Amino acid sequence: MAVAKKKPTLLNHKGPSTFEELEKEIKHCERCPRLRSHCLKVAKEKRRQFEHESYFALPIPGFGDPKAKVLIVGLAPAAHGANRTGRMFTGDNSGLWLYRALFEFGFSNKEESLRADDDLKIKNVFITAVARCAPPENKLLPEEILNCRPNLQQELAFLKNIKVILVLGQVALKGLWGALPKSVTDNQIAPKFSHGMQYVLNNGTFLLASYHPSQQNTFTRKLTKPMFDSIFSQVSHLLYQ
Repeated sequence: MAVAKKKPTLLNHKGPSTFEELEKEIKHCERCPRLRSHCLKVAKEKRRQFEHESYFALPIPGFGDPKAKVLIVGLAPAAHGANRTGRMFTGDNSGLWLYRALFEFGFSNKEESLRADDDLKIKNVFITAVARCAPPENKLLPEEILNCRPNLQQELAFLKNIKVILVLGQVALKGLWGALPKSVTDNQIAPKFSHGMQYVLNNGTFLLASYHPSQQNTFTRKLTKPMFDSIFSQVSHLLYQ
């Protein structure tokens, strides 16, 4: 009798044995001196509206439900957002867009995320990024993405139930693609980025893409609320079909 071939997982990666150990490892990472220097510089100079706050200024771990079926991958922490608050997409305008969408589609108990201690809870979603330190001018160097790749790979190893991956921006798409094992990508080049792109990985996981909800994109209306909502409609449809 023929034995059914097991589908490849997102990753089997040797590393920390728990999310807690991984979070500690990420926070102590010093692989990218340029990024670490920038994060500390921003934390010292601060923005006037946050001058009385203490900045987190460490590499940012992923955040969310460890049993999540949806993975959201961004670019990197914002200098005065997650670099200040210590939680992905928390305390900046991109986060206002993302957490509002998560709330409206039933993935979150709050429609905004301003502080890491605000009792925000998200269900069935895990949020991460291809880099864990805020880069100068929001531009990462290729080697910095490579340096941070093990962190994303280790998160993928823990997230056993992912059914839908949403990447926010072209850099996030390429960064995620490089972190995935060849058994999942069939060793193909990354699909061409476009807003609303949908692709099926070799293990059946759905890969979607959206413009990043950055101020540059939302202020210029390259990304609008209906456009962003349409992406989360796709996520919900694929998740519950």
